Amino acid sequence: MMSTNDSAAAVATDDDGMTWWYRWLCKIAGVLGGISCATSGVWNCVTVNPLSIAAGVWMVLNACVLFLCEVPFCCQFIEFANAVAARADKLRPWQKAFFYCGMAVFPIFLSFSLTTLFGNAIAFATGVLYGLASLGKKGDGVTYARLHHGKREDEEKMTGTIDGAPE
Repeated sequence: MMSTNDSAAAVATDDDGMTWWYRWLCKIAGVLGGISCATSGVWNCVTVNPLSIAAGVWMVLNACVLFLCEVPFCCQFIEFANAVAARADKLRPWQKAFFYCGMAVFPIFLSFSLTTLFGNAIAFATGVLYGLASLGKKGDGVTYARLHHGKREDEEKMTGTIDGAPE
């Protein structure tokens, strides 16, 4: 029989340490990043410069990927949307961070302009949020102080000193 601590540990490993509000923050950032990528990408395509057009198309594709991974119910007309979303949910936060940040940086390298820079900023911020989630929760100060105090006592025992004075 599983105790409450065992079930809480199982839930924590499923969530990768992300709280519900942080998960929603990442999803909202993904949606806003998709919207900004789509609008800036379409605006970027209104030019004669081929690199700007390529960057705009890439930004629109970024928006589609963000919508597919973060909010698949917005893409109900796409048959494989739920399968892509299920696979994206299985990715670890550092994998999503690497993927989203890489997708957001590529159009900036293609055509550096304010449109590509600001259009991909929120998508890049989504990757940063997932990257921060992969670092884990912040440690407890009391536990850290106890750990540090225990290490100091061990070092004093090894060197034969207590409070800096030799015995």
